[in-house]
Amino acid sequence: NGNWLLRKKSQAILTPHPGEMQRLWKGLFREPVPADREQCAVTFARKANCVTVLKGQQTIVTDGDKIYVNTTGNPGMATGGSGDVLTGIIAALVGQRLSLFNAAVLGVYVHGLAGDLAAECFGRVAMVATDILEKLPDAFKSMQVS
Repeated sequence: NGNWLLRKKSQAILTPHPGEMQRLWKGLFREPVPADREQCAVTFARKANCVTVLKGQQTIVTDGDKIYVNTTGNPGMATGGSGDVLTGIIAALVGQRLSLFNAAVLGVYVHGLAGDLAAECFGRVAMVATDILEKLPDAFKSMQVS
């Protein structure tokens, strides 16, 4: 729906994978999606006035000004429901009053870390979203400073 931007009533975090970004891009721009993922995410975030999480290898988080490129995660996470787990993590962090950008950055990082822990435990080939979810407590614990 090309009118979604006009109907947006609040700040938002969008978490498209590359295919979803292509569809969103077509709704806002009359030009091809840039090959450069960072440029794509930044341009989209500025136009849509939102935090954009462009998923994939080295997921990019941007609000149009700040950019974070994630270093955690693995190909086994490309499985149904993994994006829903990510969205749930980010929503929980927003609910704890983190800024949208910081919630997205921390959410992407810990989601990838949980995915890495799940890959160590269960392997990448048969990983499912619940494996990532199961490793979230360990991922958060590993980030705590004593």
